[in-house]
Amino acid sequence: MVLTIGLGLMMGVVASTKPQSATPLREAVECRVREGLPNALAKWRAGNEVRVAYLGGSITEANGWRPKTMAWFASHFPNAKSVEINAAIGGTGSDLGVFRLKQDVLDHKPDLLFVEFAVNDSGAPEDRIRKGIEGIVRQTWHANPRTDICFVYTLTEGMLGDLVAGKCPRAAGVMEEVADHYGIPSIHLGVEVARMHHDGKLLFTGPLPQTDSERAALDGRIVFSGDGVHPYPETGHEIYLQCIQRGFAQIEASPTKPFRHRMGSPLGMDNWERARLVPISRSMLSSGWKHLDPGTDDIAKRFVARMPDLWQAGRPGETLTFRFKGTTASIYDLLGPNCGQVSVQVDDGKPFTTPRFDAYCTYHRLAALPIAEGLPDRVHTVTIRILPDQPDKLQILHQRRENASITSLDPKIYDGTNWYMGSIMVLGDVVG
Repeated sequence: MVLTIGLGLMMGVVASTKPQSATPLREAVECRVREGLPNALAKWRAGNEVRVAYLGGSITEANGWRPKTMAWFASHFPNAKSVEINAAIGGTGSDLGVFRLKQDVLDHKPDLLFVEFAVNDSGAPEDRIRKGIEGIVRQTWHANPRTDICFVYTLTEGMLGDLVAGKCPRAAGVMEEVADHYGIPSIHLGVEVARMHHDGKLLFTGPLPQTDSERAALDGRIVFSGDGVHPYPETGHEIYLQCIQRGFAQIEASPTKPFRHRMGSPLGMDNWERARLVPISRSMLSSGWKHLDPGTDDIAKRFVARMPDLWQAGRPGETLTFRFKGTTASIYDLLGPNCGQVSVQVDDGKPFTTPRFDAYCTYHRLAALPIAEGLPDRVHTVTIRILPDQPDKLQILHQRRENASITSLDPKIYDGTNWYMGSIMVLGDVVG
């Protein structure tokens, strides 16, 4: 089975096709307290430092509910120090978040972890969502059972129908199963948005009014977003903040005292708590690879926080070869204008070609190169080779209407068969 991790990275939404739900939709509730946030609240109330991590996609990465809640924590708990850990990457889902969790979150020792993937997981199979989200929970509590977790669910315009009907959209519903099992509180930011939309108080998608006549035409309605996904900071994200504040009021009213979270038996034995990033060593590479220095290379400098070790090669025929014991593997890499395509071979299987370029490649961005999933749990050999032929980049770029004038750009920007990679993502262990 081919791995489908991160195919829409940095675009804000991973998939637009709504898959069939295998289970009935759950009731949508704005806040479920469950076992609350006892440890973080105790530290805030005692005036201690509280480290707050945000793991999610572009809605969390934006200048929106994340910095707004940090400012609110500072005012709501003025005697404490709230420290932010921003681990959001646009367009990414839980199936990448679970692999990068240790590096981007747990190594920074959070007291509270917000997890926001309901939008970017919306196109993923339910089983994949469950594996990734449960893996995030179990990894977190293996590292520190006193770290509190809160699930936060955002929405797109396409989710309004379910929410107006009082139902939780599919991806958030799967996450609620995990939240029930582990006693994790959740706050659904879409419940209030759907209510306001139904009551005629909110226009989900449209331009912000700039003139008195435009404001009058809205007849008092709030414009939530410009694209049906990403809220405006001054309107949609303010509604999100107010939802968080209401949820915290309920959670703070809970009498729960600090305690160590207990995991117990997992929902699924195949959850992804073993997911991790493994560095690429020089011994895995052919001779033409360069280890890029963030002090001198602009691309390495841009991505150093997520990829502290970035490798680059552009000559066709250069290879990465490694062995791993486990069931699933991929490569944490970059897509970009000057990237080409690679051939991937697992064991003695037939090689398949994967472009490292897509219709959004007017810049470099984080991605994941699929290798394999669901393999027998034994040692496998992977060989990835840079191919001499470039994808038809002009045709690919023209798949997006906003790229219609792309031919006016310098074609040299798009010339190349480069591949940039940071680490191996594996369920198991790399053995050489």
